[in-house]
Amino acid sequence: MKHITRFENQKVLVIGLAKSGESAARLLAKLGAIVTVNDGKLFEENRAAQALLEEGIKVICGGHPLELLEEEFAYVIKNPGIPYTNPMVAKALDKGIPVLTEVELAYLISEAPIVGITGSNGKTTTTTMIAEVLNAGGQAALLCGNIGFPASSVAQEATAEDVLVMELSSFQLMGVEQFRPNIAVVTNLIPSHLDYHGDFDAYVAAKWQIQEQMTTEDTLILNMTQEIARDLAAKTKASLVPFSSQEKVDGAYLKDGVLYFKDEAIMSADDLGVPGLHNVENALATIAVAKTMGVANQAIVETLSHFGGVKHRLQYVGEINQVAFYNDSKSTNSLATQKALSGFDPAKVLLIAGGLDRGNEFDDLVPDLKGLKQMMILGESTPRMVRAAKSAGVPYVLAEDVADATKKAFELASPGEVVLLSPANASWDMYANFEVRGDSFLATYEALKAEKQ
Repeated sequence: MKHITRFENQKVLVIGLAKSGESAARLLAKLGAIVTVNDGKLFEENRAAQALLEEGIKVICGGHPLELLEEEFAYVIKNPGIPYTNPMVAKALDKGIPVLTEVELAYLISEAPIVGITGSNGKTTTTTMIAEVLNAGGQAALLCGNIGFPASSVAQEATAEDVLVMELSSFQLMGVEQFRPNIAVVTNLIPSHLDYHGDFDAYVAAKWQIQEQMTTEDTLILNMTQEIARDLAAKTKASLVPFSSQEKVDGAYLKDGVLYFKDEAIMSADDLGVPGLHNVENALATIAVAKTMGVANQAIVETLSHFGGVKHRLQYVGEINQVAFYNDSKSTNSLATQKALSGFDPAKVLLIAGGLDRGNEFDDLVPDLKGLKQMMILGESTPRMVRAAKSAGVPYVLAEDVADATKKAFELASPGEVVLLSPANASWDMYANFEVRGDSFLATYEALKAEKQ
């Protein structure tokens, strides 16, 4: 890693632990900073804080005392999930203290080039696709960022011979200043996390931070099926490589069922290892990165043909009595569920949907629900999802939770049909996160499979 002196002998406050905060605290200490960690979880229940204290790092747990900021910190490193309205963060900003996120630290120390991927949907799948294709092409790609591996930890081990393939959330990108990827991908932009950002413009502005420091020497890959992307394309200094599933562009595109890059046929869309138009777009973005980085077509085709998806992202789970199960728990909005449904014959789909009630109706989802065999509806948003089911003319049953919904779906399913968990809602009304929700689906599948054996 690069041994920078920016933080040497500087007081730095890390707010919020989790994986990224713990990684940031250790890195800052290694860089010579005087680190204080502040986490809301009680010290007695906080293993990460206990470990950091044993390493000589000051920890303050159980709350966020505002008087802590009287210590005149030079920097604050914030957990991405902590909103800027948090009193501690707001006070730091009022005092003029730079508030950064851990990915900025990763960039500052990284010897490796960075491929950064953001967007509303598809970024985890696209990030994984890109890493697998680059590795197949002989380049040492390391996954990191929002995908679950703290960027600042991975960057410490990476060399100039590696490539950091970094998934980036809007929360992370709000806290960058110098961050500059060599290649950036924006998969798509739809209203999301508005409870955090306030409105769509603020959300887009956060995502657009990914390219803020890029120059003509860098490459920005944009989904040109969206009007907003076409508008944004005129507002970057980066060299643009577009991709589109709807028309020919000067980049990666779909034409007559074939994926092309600049007039060169790469592979048939039917040969992709994962279904759905959204995965075609993920593959097009991946092809754009791979070709930009000089990966051979053979490595691209072999990898994308055998790509099996990502856990909780339209993950093929298996079959019981010829009924297929797909786990798309990551679908936390209507567009994600629309894209999941696009890969199947609706008449053969039994959809499990519903979750946290954010106050939105599902009128935009109704056209995609039409023709479904059955819906299993659960969670706080049940009344709104029921209205959508009725509008689409789809029969539905109510379920207590994902396990109950999965069992009911299997009871109603016939051979050749699909049980699809694609909730179109966040999970927090019933589950800690979408992974826990998806794991319940997986566990229920395994239990049903054992019963039938």
